[in-house]
Amino acid sequence: MDQTNNLEGTGGTKGNGSSNGSTYTPGDVTVARDRLMSDLKKTISDAEQWLRGAASSNADDIGEARTKMQETLRSAKTNLLTLEDSVVARAKLAAQSTDTYVHDNPWKAVIVGGVVGLLLGVIVSRD
Repeated sequence: MDQTNNLEGTGGTKGNGSSNGSTYTPGDVTVARDRLMSDLKKTISDAEQWLRGAASSNADDIGEARTKMQETLRSAKTNLLTLEDSVVARAKLAAQSTDTYVHDNPWKAVIVGGVVGLLLGVIVSRD
């Protein structure tokens, strides 16, 4: 029985366990990560620009730069939460997949666990 799962069509839900019918695909994580990196780069660029112009700027320019940075940070925070949700969903899916495999193949799981324990014991005893 093949227990391999991919994220497409598996029913992993977004959010904190609520079932809203939407699923994550591997592309969701990449898109969220790219958006987050873009927002963080934009925030850093805005901060550098603000620092360069802070000495010679008036209060209106500083307020505008501050508002722009706050919007970018808010967007980055939203994208970070989206990325976190997708990573949590993938981790839950991996845990469910592992649980199913262990229940379907208990002796294989015991053997794999024993081998991993033996290898870790050998590695630790060398130090």
